Amino acid sequence: MRPFNQRTVVSIVYVSAMFMAAMDASVINMALPTIIQEFQTSPSTAGIVNIGYLVSLAVCLPIAGWLGDRWGTKRIFLIAIGMFTAASALCGLADHLAALNLFRIIQGAGGGLLTPVGMAILFRTFPPQERPKISRVLVLPVAVAPALGPIISGIFTDQLSWRWIFYINIPIGIVILLFGLLYLDEHIESEAGRFDLPGFLLSAPGMALTVFALSQGPVRGFSSPDVLAAGIGGLVLLTALVFVELQVKKPLIDLRLFADRAFKTMSIISLFSAAGLLGMLYVFPLMYQEALNYSALDTALITFPEALGLMLASQLMPRSLSKLGPRRLISAALLCAALMFALLSLTGSGSNPWFLRMLLFLAGFFLGHAVGAVQIVTFANISSASMGRATTLFNVQNRIGSAFGVAIMSCLLAVMSRHADNLQPDLTAYRTALLGAAGFLLTALCFALRMRDADASVHSSSSTRTAPAAGSRQ
Repeated sequence: MRPFNQRTVVSIVYVSAMFMAAMDASVINMALPTIIQEFQTSPSTAGIVNIGYLVSLAVCLPIAGWLGDRWGTKRIFLIAIGMFTAASALCGLADHLAALNLFRIIQGAGGGLLTPVGMAILFRTFPPQERPKISRVLVLPVAVAPALGPIISGIFTDQLSWRWIFYINIPIGIVILLFGLLYLDEHIESEAGRFDLPGFLLSAPGMALTVFALSQGPVRGFSSPDVLAAGIGGLVLLTALVFVELQVKKPLIDLRLFADRAFKTMSIISLFSAAGLLGMLYVFPLMYQEALNYSALDTALITFPEALGLMLASQLMPRSLSKLGPRRLISAALLCAALMFALLSLTGSGSNPWFLRMLLFLAGFFLGHAVGAVQIVTFANISSASMGRATTLFNVQNRIGSAFGVAIMSCLLAVMSRHADNLQPDLTAYRTALLGAAGFLLTALCFALRMRDADASVHSSSSTRTAPAAGSRQ
């Protein structure tokens, strides 16, 4: 008899893996100045450390679902954990920038496989009616890891070495690998189909070029030849991908999933919510440090309550969803979050820090309700056979949404700064950008108001279709 049931195993493995991946995404920025100094390189050159990671992640995202379906979700998930952990160790041992860049690319590939396959395992294990309850633990990697990342990075960089921001992944990764190897069940889809080569040849470079353009546009300028070429190229490839994938029987990116009203609506809401949240988290710290002249530590202490709000929301969301239903809960949460963003745009030199902490706490609290409910409802009607492709599609559009939000905020700052004498964004520019982030949430709200609870009921009969078939376990 096994010491753990499969639901416990999946919860532990998923939360631990996502925590490690989410924290890694937020630790590198704090350490970049030290890396630049140690390797005697320029900031623009060192920025490739992040670019390679993001592009590699974007390339691997589209194939994650098919690989898990074809070769087994346990096998691919553990391979991804192994790649991520080994690359983390190599990043810590890197003795020059080229090696660090190479190992970050490998790390990004592991991260690109990790999230979609992990979500597929999770939603195949828990039927729709049980998913609201597990959201109470699933928020940990989303809320806590990004908030703790900069703090841990600062401590390691100052007291030990920047290399420890990578070494910390090693024990976590090894424990997940061993635990998953011993107790995680395998799942293989017999109807995975052949590998969609045309879809891969369009989606991989299309995603890579698009993410590169959106992430580097704010740094190099969107009129820069390489950014402009990447953006146009990515857009052309992704447009071609839409036409090609609609003709393929078993596509890599299954756009036919948008035929399900709940999946389509929730995906759109998620995209704009991600754009708004990431846009706000990009603009507000910049404003607090650059325009109001506060330290990085002060900024971290101001923004940390947003994570606490997300955590509290995760505990209350299942009850709220049951009482209000998806439409009313998501709509009210998005409206209130947009209001918090608008109030944050009034921040000035005389603003009370505790009042700002309260606003950020409430922003996290309301967005936690919205994001948590959206993630639960998105997959309510998705069958077990389609779950791998559904989580892949969801993560692809979420990644684009996050990058799009930051890019638009950067454009707003750039446009507004043209009126400043020193060409640096002033307080008005930051305030306008925060209102832009609120605009993303209001756009998501428009789609939330059009949804119907009947299309997105987490207690629908689809629960029987979503539960793993007995014959699918290997």
